[in-house]
Amino acid sequence: MSTPAPDDFSYPPPRPRLSVEEMLAAKNTRPIRSLDDLAADTFESDEELEEFLAFTYAERHRDVA
Repeated sequence: MSTPAPDDFSYPPPRPRLSVEEMLAAKNTRPIRSLDDLAADTFESDEELEEFLAFTYAERHRDVA
């Protein structure tokens, strides 16, 4: 295992500074144009969603009483 030289004060080496625009371009992102862009089919049914919400509510209130 190697260690940096004692006179090397830039460990780990500095990363190049990129603007937000450059970082977004590098990841091929695009602006959100509507709420439909954020839509996702996370739950397969309304029942599955209800079970998740009930579980989440119960967990959040578990130590309150």
